[in-house]
Amino acid sequence: MSGADRRRAPVPDRGGTAHVKKLFVAPDPGRARLRHASRAVLGIALAVTAAGLAGFPLPAMCGGGLAALLAFFVVADPRVGQQAVTTALMPLTGLPVLTAAAWLHPYPLARDAAFVAVVLAGVYVRRWGARGHALGVFGFMMFFIAQFLHAVPAELPELYAAIGLSLAVAATVRFGLWCYERGAAPVPAISLVQPPGLRRPTTRQAVQAATAAAGALALGQALSQDRWYWAVATSWWIFVNTASRGETLVRGFRRVLGTALGIVAGFALALPLHGAPVPSAVLVAVCVFGIFYSAAVSYSWMTFFVTVMAGSLYGLLGVLHPALLLLRLEETGAGALWAALAVLLVLPVTTHAATDAWIQRALESVRDFTAQAARHLAGEPGADLAGRAAELDLVLGRVRACLAPLVHPLSPLRARRARAGHVLRLLDACAHQVRGLAEVVAHPEAGHDERLSAACRRVEDAVRRLVVRGVEAPEPRPETPRDGVGHPHAERALGHLRVLETALTDLAAPLHADPRAPLAA
Repeated sequence: MSGADRRRAPVPDRGGTAHVKKLFVAPDPGRARLRHASRAVLGIALAVTAAGLAGFPLPAMCGGGLAALLAFFVVADPRVGQQAVTTALMPLTGLPVLTAAAWLHPYPLARDAAFVAVVLAGVYVRRWGARGHALGVFGFMMFFIAQFLHAVPAELPELYAAIGLSLAVAATVRFGLWCYERGAAPVPAISLVQPPGLRRPTTRQAVQAATAAAGALALGQALSQDRWYWAVATSWWIFVNTASRGETLVRGFRRVLGTALGIVAGFALALPLHGAPVPSAVLVAVCVFGIFYSAAVSYSWMTFFVTVMAGSLYGLLGVLHPALLLLRLEETGAGALWAALAVLLVLPVTTHAATDAWIQRALESVRDFTAQAARHLAGEPGADLAGRAAELDLVLGRVRACLAPLVHPLSPLRARRARAGHVLRLLDACAHQVRGLAEVVAHPEAGHDERLSAACRRVEDAVRRLVVRGVEAPEPRPETPRDGVGHPHAERALGHLRVLETALTDLAAPLHADPRAPLAA
């Protein structure tokens, strides 16, 4: 992915009227989302086609297609080579889980205990970064796929072969036929499950997720002895990339909303097809594109497409009927309920704690970028300003996710919502200036103006006044005067630095309010 592709962080999913438009109006710099979704559709289609030509039965083809989808969706290492290694490790992690799920199917108590253990382990391994996260998700989904397909030991050999073939085809497309990331700067590695300042977050979340899975499993089985696994899947996916109780609750709401809308669409689209192979396959392909295209901007839209795709797959398998779609909504509600209970009652992390930690990280990213820009202006080689700007975008994506419960239109805390929105707008202004500064400072003529280095130091001082509490920071340095007009690139850079300093100064009021008081101006 090129630097231009990473310029903007994901647009926050705020719900309401804007939610309906978000998928269609959200920016897509460098057409990154379009390329990502198109490549996924191509790779998954080729994987399923290869499995069909190899003579595998329909359930094995579905299993292979879902494995290929996961290979495109969850593998997110910074470098292409690391992504290839993670993809190669997927069968080593997932196939043993698939085997256990198939052999334990006749023994409900042992199967249920194993599923909860897989959830616990799958969340715990996120502490090892993007690779741990991807392998944990793949392991969980292999257990889920075994339940979805009602796999038994006799079917394991063809499932192994279909999944292996599909992963190989997906890897060929991603790393061979259409590897648009090759040669680009690596994506900055920002852990989404270890907020700075919070102790042992993966351990805490693993316990929460396992508790939610156990409760969702019990309630899901009370609703249906055949489709209970949807409740567990709902509780699992709600915990992905969340850090606080408010964030998890908002995601649960969006999961239920997207599922409800997807079921309505399922009645209109999937049911009338009656499992007809060609139109059902086309609908699945459209849903796959929608999943990948919407994932970065709207969790509700992504869930909508997942729900319609699941209905289409059930149609292909010959088991789709109206009651099954309604049961899907009930199971989703059960999973969301238990995710909410677990995050509220089991080792909870407040929205304030997670938000404060990520805002601190964002401000530190601004400071680090400015310091590196100053060194670059002083003639030090090797500065990766574009990479630093992309890193800030990723961190701000986490800030937006953490603040989502406070800025949500349904939040009754209007004063807190106003203050949180103010903070987001100022941080977005900082990111905009950083991106512009990264482009301008790279010009060789920008480094001949001594005012730029002084302005960088003033920005660093402004950040220090925000993040270092109880320690007196230096007084703001006056701007260095200069006769005449400097080089146009230097003037533009100086303009970015002035606005950046102003935005950081304005952040003092909302950020330095009494933390025990309501989040208000």
